[in-house]
Amino acid sequence: MAKAAKQAREERNAGLLLIAAAAAAMIFANSPWADQWHHLIERPLGLNLPRIGELTPHLFVADGLMAIFFLLVGLEVKREWYDGRLSTPAERRLPIIAAAAGMAVPALIYVAVVDADPLFVRGWAIPAATDIAFAIGVLAILGRHAPPSIKLLLVTIAIVDDIGAVLVIALFYTSDLNMFALAGALVMAGIMLALARFGVRRLWPFIAGFAAMWVLMLASGVHATIAGVVAALTIPLGQEGASPLKRLEHAIHPWVMFGIVPIFGLVSAGVHLTGGLTLLTDPVPLAVLLGLFLGKQIGIFGAIALSVRAGLAPKPEGVGWMQLYGAAILCGIGFTMSLFIGALAFPGDQLRVDEAKLGTLAGSLLSAIAGYAVLRLARPAEPSAHDVDEAGEIFAADEPD
Repeated sequence: MAKAAKQAREERNAGLLLIAAAAAAMIFANSPWADQWHHLIERPLGLNLPRIGELTPHLFVADGLMAIFFLLVGLEVKREWYDGRLSTPAERRLPIIAAAAGMAVPALIYVAVVDADPLFVRGWAIPAATDIAFAIGVLAILGRHAPPSIKLLLVTIAIVDDIGAVLVIALFYTSDLNMFALAGALVMAGIMLALARFGVRRLWPFIAGFAAMWVLMLASGVHATIAGVVAALTIPLGQEGASPLKRLEHAIHPWVMFGIVPIFGLVSAGVHLTGGLTLLTDPVPLAVLLGLFLGKQIGIFGAIALSVRAGLAPKPEGVGWMQLYGAAILCGIGFTMSLFIGALAFPGDQLRVDEAKLGTLAGSLLSAIAGYAVLRLARPAEPSAHDVDEAGEIFAADEPD
């Protein structure tokens, strides 16, 4: 119990820190010190890197530190897939269906709102991602109003969502490839897999391989942060008492959640509101906002309801339909990954990047407030092994059986 309580406090504090970092970024961007703040995070550091040019604090965070964030994502995905919530086909079915719909519907809404304009359509993936740290922070604040099964479902959907987001970045937001460097990165991945295969359990060879792969990915044109995910998949899971993967995950988790993610929010979330909130009616911010706020809840909740009705997967026990709806709304908190994809979607176009930021912040804030309200007001359902609610009775009260 004490360990669970500590974990809940850490999750809540990480979510609150991320919210505070985003608020600080907006304050800096709209304060009398906005120019000084911009110059600080975009100041050249005197180091030229392949593909991205001169390194700045902003690029150091986005292309360097975020690779460690993606390393953590990869470690969590591998652990859950082989030894956790996604370890059996039955456990994977509902979150995979929900996450796929939760990526497709926001993307379709985005494309429809921008009217498939070639100037804007590259941002289609911005509202497709879920920020698990932010969403879990909201759940932690809710306390007993968010049952463990809701957190379990939301985290599992977010894990599958992360896999989808990584694939989207690799496939759709990659520049012209340097095949020699890409081949080198793949060779390094092969070496790391061989190390795992031959029983290497010390972490330093894998960390060194990760660093080398990051440099090669950077030179190849594939976004360098993908190196984090690929490296994670090579690290052996091992046994519970001597798992290199779990040791590394445990070691970097607090640094990522309390350091890297808030820093990324601080340097990436700021947008100067020169036109006020009326900017939200422009195509890109409106498309991102509606994709996150409406697309996520329609896609995820609709997929869960249809899956239950069609018998593809059971409804999680002890959870009412309104609680599931609240969790689906919370999945509209895109923040970290949406901001990241927004910068990749419009390289060199600061106006569009800022518009994507505004839409991301507005959609995430609306999703957080609405999801909190629904879960706070929803009547809890009692666990039942023979729950007979039909998807067509979604809003018909969460009465105990």
